[in-house]
Amino acid sequence: MELVLASNNAHKIDEIRQILPAHIKVLSLKDVGFTQDIEETGKTFDANAEIKANAIFEQVQLPVFADDSGLEVTALNKAPGVKSARYAGEPVDAEKNIDLLLKNLEGKTNRKARFVTVICLKLPQKCFFFEGEVWGQITTERRGQGGFGYDAVFMPDGYQQTFAEMSAEAKNQISHRKQALEKLLPYLAFLA
Repeated sequence: MELVLASNNAHKIDEIRQILPAHIKVLSLKDVGFTQDIEETGKTFDANAEIKANAIFEQVQLPVFADDSGLEVTALNKAPGVKSARYAGEPVDAEKNIDLLLKNLEGKTNRKARFVTVICLKLPQKCFFFEGEVWGQITTERRGQGGFGYDAVFMPDGYQQTFAEMSAEAKNQISHRKQALEKLLPYLAFLA
């Protein structure tokens, strides 16, 4: 079974391929020749995931799933939220995003945050949505070499390691993306 993932992000593609069963072949946008830029103008994770899924489906006419993920920090009124990838502006720079996040949290004792993923599965007649989340704390400094994005400053509840300090396998067992993908899997059974 082939499913188009609305991404060219190598880290995200690898993570999703590790989580999904082997019989589901995940195709990247590069694999299907989709090269257009899609402007994410939605104000919610759901809206952005749907914008991406619809734009790609129109061109490739294959089942598409798009996710929109981000970090919501309680003390920052859920910022960076849907602007997580571009929190520090253009061009996208994960290190600058972390620098700005840590600066904005200076002096704050409430460091509670959640990673959230919303997946939109686009089929010919309908879209389906699946959400996953993991709660944790923002550390005061970067810890670990693995992961990507905000992983070096996010420590999930119940753990003493940041996502960047965990192995990919350990992170994938509890991640927000894994939770959303687990909700998606029963729907994919109908497509096989």
